[in-house]
Amino acid sequence: MPLKANLLREWRFLRGLNRTLKRVKSIAPDSANLICDDLQAAVDQWRDRTAMTFEGRTVSYAELDAIANRFAHWGKGLNLRRGQTVALFMPNRLEYFAVWYGLSKIGVVTALINNQLSGLALAHCLNISQASCIIVDAETSPTFEAAKGLLEKPLQQWIFGPAHGDQRDLVQALKSCSQLPPDKIVREDIRGRDTALLIFTSGTTGLPKAARITHVRAQLYMRGFAGSTGAKASDRIYVALPLYHATGGLCALGAALLNGGSVLLRRKFSATHFWREAVEEGCTMFVYIGELCRYLVNQPPSDDETRHKIRMAFGNGLRPDIWPVMKQRFRIPEILEFYGSTEGNVSMFNFDGREGAIGRAPKWLRKRFNVRLVQFDLETEEPARGLNGLCIEAGAGQIGECVGQIGGDARSEYTGYVDKAASEKKILRDVFEKGDAWFATGDLMKTDADGYFYFVDRIGDTFRWKGENVSTGEVAERLLGCPGVKEANVYGVEVTGAEGRAGMAALVVGPEFDIKVFSDGVVNELPPYAQPLFVRVLPALETTGTFKTRKMDLIADGYDPGKIKGPLYFHDAKKGYVKVTKGLFEKLSAGLVKI
Repeated sequence: MPLKANLLREWRFLRGLNRTLKRVKSIAPDSANLICDDLQAAVDQWRDRTAMTFEGRTVSYAELDAIANRFAHWGKGLNLRRGQTVALFMPNRLEYFAVWYGLSKIGVVTALINNQLSGLALAHCLNISQASCIIVDAETSPTFEAAKGLLEKPLQQWIFGPAHGDQRDLVQALKSCSQLPPDKIVREDIRGRDTALLIFTSGTTGLPKAARITHVRAQLYMRGFAGSTGAKASDRIYVALPLYHATGGLCALGAALLNGGSVLLRRKFSATHFWREAVEEGCTMFVYIGELCRYLVNQPPSDDETRHKIRMAFGNGLRPDIWPVMKQRFRIPEILEFYGSTEGNVSMFNFDGREGAIGRAPKWLRKRFNVRLVQFDLETEEPARGLNGLCIEAGAGQIGECVGQIGGDARSEYTGYVDKAASEKKILRDVFEKGDAWFATGDLMKTDADGYFYFVDRIGDTFRWKGENVSTGEVAERLLGCPGVKEANVYGVEVTGAEGRAGMAALVVGPEFDIKVFSDGVVNELPPYAQPLFVRVLPALETTGTFKTRKMDLIADGYDPGKIKGPLYFHDAKKGYVKVTKGLFEKLSAGLVKI
């Protein structure tokens, strides 16, 4: 790399790192300064500035704080006390953030429930939250009603909207509540290590888990992104991610509200309306996750996609093939990709914009980062250990599991889940020395000589076939380069008589898709062991609320034409992809087909 470019890279990295560390250095688990105090300080500084806009309604910092104060006094009126939990089960709306901000002022925990859940999954989250009551709106109330019979204990239902039966009218109740801040004495014995929120994992591979978000962790999210993004009071951030998730509900809101900026909040993401709204509202930044950016790229070109004032997009999960398209087609000057998990203690930022990287920990700053990669055995699904019983660090170019050293300070603390047994399962012990403890992220990564980290796959998504390790993420990336393939979800399925798991791809395709052309592309682009043995075509891929693709139902369907509606193909070594008939399926199930 030329000297000038190298110096520019290092300057961008150090600028971003210093901005972030400056904002988080004073955070401490034993501090009496809580997340609500950070937000209150922002309100006091920017009272009359615009804070948030939602569906035509705009509120100032002072007005947003007044709404939060009403929730605080509402909670006091119900005799809710420190450590008790209120479940919040609503889609994005103006009051959402104010609910948990207000309740945190009286020490009450808010469980942020995914508003897409229903039935058993919803009841499971409510049960483990130990909530004493639930806040819903007209959209989510029927879903809650349908799941009530699965609850371990009855929950009082407070609704935004007309109340029926045993529901309580929250709008009416709030009218009699004070708009003034509650006395700080109600939280005088609460410290940073105490729980502020419960945020649930997305449940792509089972029922969700409740991650404990302490005041410290909430501060790390909100202050960290207030620093890392370099946001200013003049910035307006477009937020279309669900507020029940940390990226939208904490990271994006922190970047705006702790800097005097404003938020344009959408009920949900719409690729067709995105650029028009960004232009009309004068947005300067937006937050992304998962496949959101791919949805934008798949839209037909429009004038608004280059007439905007967006100067930065920040988030995680931006695929390497989409990255340059986002910058060039949409003319976005800066992309800030980061890595982190709701429950973990590992976080990284790609401050200097290296395409495809999720973060960087250069050798000369290695001791400042608690993150390492350890060699991983995909067959046992355990870290590889040497003769001394300790883990073996992965070198540059080697794939390993990302782990974060657990310490006592704010940035390395591990708070885990409500379920202590589930928390313990994520701790890896005796890693580099006897007695140490590291958080196991469950993510496979690799690094390069410059210290950049690259996401490879989730453990369990990478599988072995024909004696080789197959990364579902890398295969999906190649398939997306085939004509007509709009979305791809790759996973492994068991085949009778064969060791390991064979690759299968679920595709969403356009009218130009041709299975013969696709077959030729697969053979040319992928080694034999990585070529999907089966392909199914779907009208859409099912995703979580944070745009992560679900795999478990697809794996359960396998390649059985009796369970699958729509085109289904098998990769014949001589003929390419052929349709899976009932007869072919029976032969495959009996182990009569050579693969």
